[in-house]
Amino acid sequence: MKILIAEDDRLTREGLVEVLRDEGYDVVSAPDGGAAVREFRSSRPDFVCLDIMMPDQSGYEACRQIRAEVPDIPIIFISAKSEEIDRLVGFELGADDFIAKPFGVREVVARVRAVARRCYSRKAPLACEFQMDDLHIIPAELRARRGETIIELSPRDITILQLLHANSGRALDRNTIFNHAWGEDYFPNSRTLDQHISQLRKRIELDPRRPRIIQTVHGVGYRFDAE
Repeated sequence: MKILIAEDDRLTREGLVEVLRDEGYDVVSAPDGGAAVREFRSSRPDFVCLDIMMPDQSGYEACRQIRAEVPDIPIIFISAKSEEIDRLVGFELGADDFIAKPFGVREVVARVRAVARRCYSRKAPLACEFQMDDLHIIPAELRARRGETIIELSPRDITILQLLHANSGRALDRNTIFNHAWGEDYFPNSRTLDQHISQLRKRIELDPRRPRIIQTVHGVGYRFDAE
């Protein structure tokens, strides 16, 4: 899933790009409203995050132009302009959400994930649910369920689980998983995958020290065994 981030502050923009890429999103960015509209036309992202106060043209104007071309494109405003009138203008323009600065990383990830669920639910190929041990994975919701317990998942989590499920019983080496979940042009450090799997296990395994869903194959990578 591709996200466009339009933010004139370089550090904030780069921080958002890094955080969302870590979550598994394909992210493009723009430093102002005019560049955002041009990037939107060339990249065709699935949804857009817009700062309001930007040079060249505001996030409001960029929103109008983007929505004129794709009326149902999800849009989140991220801005220091957090007065009620600013929120009202944003929602009148059809914004799906409004995040006020300063914000926390977890808040941004949660808000983006909520919008991403709506995007995923419209994509039939990604909507196929599947079972891994006692865990029921629902890609369209970016969630898994174990009984009444709901577990939030990122797009990259879903991609890894889909790959392991599709290759049940096979040991997948680290390069295969990297290329599938991060992309062939990504150059991670040697611990990136292991750290991600460790964090994923903490959320999906009943006992992360004795995993039943994502098993380690020493010297190779990881495997899922369907019973």
